Amino acid sequence: MKSWANRLRVRITVFAHDLAMVPVAWFLAYWLRFNLGEIPEPFHNAALTTLPLAILIQAGVFWGFGLYRGIWRFASLPDLARITKGVLVGTTLIFSTLFVLDRMQGVPRSVPLLYLVLQMLLLAGPRLLYRRLKDHRLALRDAQRVLIVGAGRAGEMLVRDMLRDPYSAYLPVALVDDKLHRRGSELQGIQIRGTTEEIPKLVEGLAVDLILLAIPSASTEQMQRLVDLCQRTGKPYRTVPKLRDLMAGQVSVSQVQPVCIEDLLGRNPIRLDLDGIRGCMENRVILVTGGGGSIGAELCRQIAALRPARLLVADNSEYNLYRIGMELQDTHPLVEIEHALLDVTDATAVRGLFRRARPQVVFHAAAYKHVPLLERQVCSAIRNNILGTQVVAQAADNFGCEEFVLISTDKAVHPINIMGATKRTAEILCQATFRHSRTRFETVRFGNVLGSAGSVVPLFQRQIERGGPVTITHPEIKRFFMTIPEACQLIMQAAAIGRGGEIFVLDMGEPIRISYLADQMIRLSGKIPHEDIAIEYIGLRPGEKLYEELFYESEDLTPTTHPKIRIARRGAIPEPEALAHNLARLQTGVGTCDEETMRAALGALIPELHDTLHGPQSGSGTSN
Repeated sequence: MKSWANRLRVRITVFAHDLAMVPVAWFLAYWLRFNLGEIPEPFHNAALTTLPLAILIQAGVFWGFGLYRGIWRFASLPDLARITKGVLVGTTLIFSTLFVLDRMQGVPRSVPLLYLVLQMLLLAGPRLLYRRLKDHRLALRDAQRVLIVGAGRAGEMLVRDMLRDPYSAYLPVALVDDKLHRRGSELQGIQIRGTTEEIPKLVEGLAVDLILLAIPSASTEQMQRLVDLCQRTGKPYRTVPKLRDLMAGQVSVSQVQPVCIEDLLGRNPIRLDLDGIRGCMENRVILVTGGGGSIGAELCRQIAALRPARLLVADNSEYNLYRIGMELQDTHPLVEIEHALLDVTDATAVRGLFRRARPQVVFHAAAYKHVPLLERQVCSAIRNNILGTQVVAQAADNFGCEEFVLISTDKAVHPINIMGATKRTAEILCQATFRHSRTRFETVRFGNVLGSAGSVVPLFQRQIERGGPVTITHPEIKRFFMTIPEACQLIMQAAAIGRGGEIFVLDMGEPIRISYLADQMIRLSGKIPHEDIAIEYIGLRPGEKLYEELFYESEDLTPTTHPKIRIARRGAIPEPEALAHNLARLQTGVGTCDEETMRAALGALIPELHDTLHGPQSGSGTSN
């Protein structure tokens, strides 16, 4: 209420100023007409008589043309345009009315032109002078000098937000933009000085303290280039959130944030068939196993936004289940959420859940995934990743589930480690189950996700926070990466287009060298690689490859309706008898902790494992 009253008071004050300028311009026009001498009495009387009419007409025109929408502090070209229109229309109406009334008796022919020019000066002049004085005061204040990259809507909003508060800690001194036609223009009085290539030169020449990247729609390639230019300056830099994360298109200084590794390695926004995905999820009972993990939790967030009839979140971690449950209740209070604290290897608990809740769509994300750790935890890896998948898949089949989606990994292709072998076996199991089931069994296979639990990104972050060294297994090691939200979007898209039996392979783009990832993370923390933070190469660990693959040579890749998703066809599947026999051997091996039996059964299911799973291996750490 107080803010509204202040705005009204300011508008009335400015309106009163503009009306006061009407008689000033009116009599000055007559005075100039008579060479700054005394105005003859007949003309003086005519001026006095017609002045009320001039004030009345001008007041209506000024208000009608919105001269009081703008703020004097930010007087700019739109404000000058409104003043020009208001003065032109007002002058025309005034003297047209006088002509109709008395043929403009007592009004010299030069007065209309003089009045128009004087009105322009008297209305625009004080506004520009006020702005100039305010800008001078701002320039003298103790604030960080900011260079804004991007002169679009986001850049204009940032400048406006900084200038609105005289006590702001930021002072915009220049903008840069790669659109050449914008060069030399101004936003809120701040000049666009050049292109982004000139960032290093402008930072030095203008004594810039901070660089703000105001391009929320920038692609990953553009962000990498801009960050490289900013890093050359040695000055800190920040960015606004991505376009999809901004609310209502508003951008303010409070939203700027450090550039994160996802900005540099994430890809351009994905176009989804939202109608198809919604049709698959809306008003259905959906189960997410491993719902408290990185992928599972993000799947729950995105599914909840699609208005399912009920969302079942299953996990064996009480804390993870509690955390995602509380989050979903806060963000989607109208969605019915049911928590299931269970282990997917507990057949009784899983069957009880399916019998009671009758899920129609299952996303099976529950899995152990830590490559070096699982090399020495063969029994746990097989129990959870293979037998757990078998339990949930059988329940889905027995209780008439419509669709079952297995979340797999690139490590399942030509696996040389326990984790990859268990996930490849889970793929085979789902494809085989589909042969005799009404449930549509599908697999979605992709590489590493940025920031997931146990991944290399959190490890590097901890090492950088400790002051290093950052440890990398091999200078040439590469991995596929995508963001967790992107992976989950494509998982749901695959579920929407699946017909059963497919292995969907997500387009992961080009693999990223882990040494580049480490280098960029160190630089984003404000440190210099090999100077402030050391990088050490410690050698490949057990079960680790230099390069990952997303499909077998024998799997024909065919396109789908979505450009980021392909189908791997014609993969080799063991005969049903052989599959059943070796699954039974795995069950027996897990029951007796007989590692030799388990490795032999895995080798029989996946022939290329014979040379790599011949015996126990040692090693620990986090997989790159």
